[in-house]
Amino acid sequence: MAQRSTPSEIAKLSFEDALKELEDIVRRLEAGNAKLDDALAAYERGALLKQHCESKLREAQARVDKIVLGSDGKPATEPMALD
Repeated sequence: MAQRSTPSEIAKLSFEDALKELEDIVRRLEAGNAKLDDALAAYERGALLKQHCESKLREAQARVDKIVLGSDGKPATEPMALD
């Protein structure tokens, strides 16, 4: 699936707000009560919300540093592996 640009109304959402909306969409889709066109639109929005959440998580991971002692005994920082 090709990556689409994130619509501005999704891009301005916080991680928590986007995740909550994504969870709501999943619940509605799992209920199976939506008309096909509505379900497809919800799925597409959910995919964009998922992409936004993943992007926010990557940004957060890039900001997290781990303090380590270098070979010379001095403290330094390195990116923390969160995987």
